[in-house]
Amino acid sequence: MEDDISRHLVHLEVERRLAPRTLAMYAEAFERLRRFAETHPVALREVQVHHVRRWAAQLHGQGLAPRSIAIVLSAWRGLYRWLGRDGLVPLNPVDGVRAPKAAKPLPKALPVDQAMALADHHPGADDGGDPRLEARDHCIVELLYGCGLRVGELIGLDVGASSQAAGWIDAADATAHVLGKGSKRRSVPVGAAALKALQRWGELRGELAKADEPALFVSNRGTRLTPSQLRSRLKRRAIQAGVSTHVHPHMLRHSFASHLLQSSGDLRAVQELLGHANITTTQVYTRLDFGHLSKVYDAAHPRAKRK
Repeated sequence: MEDDISRHLVHLEVERRLAPRTLAMYAEAFERLRRFAETHPVALREVQVHHVRRWAAQLHGQGLAPRSIAIVLSAWRGLYRWLGRDGLVPLNPVDGVRAPKAAKPLPKALPVDQAMALADHHPGADDGGDPRLEARDHCIVELLYGCGLRVGELIGLDVGASSQAAGWIDAADATAHVLGKGSKRRSVPVGAAALKALQRWGELRGELAKADEPALFVSNRGTRLTPSQLRSRLKRRAIQAGVSTHVHPHMLRHSFASHLLQSSGDLRAVQELLGHANITTTQVYTRLDFGHLSKVYDAAHPRAKRK
């Protein structure tokens, strides 16, 4: 057993040229395999699928995270694949064995006060920013947080409706028409704050945009804003506004959905506004909403001393 593992580690280091950190993780995985095999007991080359399933379950029972179990199983699978190439094992006992599914992390949403601070922030002259770009960034935040738009939907907006436009905003009707995932179109209401910001940006856009540029949001070079430029500007604005959390564009979409659900409780309406094809996708925000309600209960109710 030790000889097989040692030779395989040399193979990984010399022939596969794995990084030292990766080699250390693999060595730890093989040490777990050795201990399991000795406890059973069973020879390394005689390990069967039912052994691996049991050992994976034991790792899970010991509190090892699903991702870590997946790394262990990947290391074991590679070892037996290597042994199989030399005809030392008849089959790979790790094939078909999968780690437990990791729980999907909840989407991160800003607290209402921080979202409002980000939207209401107006940099002064001391910040040294370009007023045109600040007006653009303010409008972007209002649309991301106020309409729940995706980044691609927002930067795909054009100045006016046309057959070539991916999306546009009808200010008179207070509606944004966007092209979402799967090339599905949807219409989203635009609030008064976003319309006001849009008007201000519209007054200044011509000073930046190239004459033939149809994009609503342009960079300081006059061409359509890119996702990376948007992320960079949003990060800068969040720091200026005193928001301690790392803010990315999709976080404002999460905040839109979470805050709307907290206020209305109308899951179906939130689904329509977000453009989710399946309501199960939207239901993740009910978990965020329950977390909010739990915090309110713990902080305010006299019988909330549950711990």
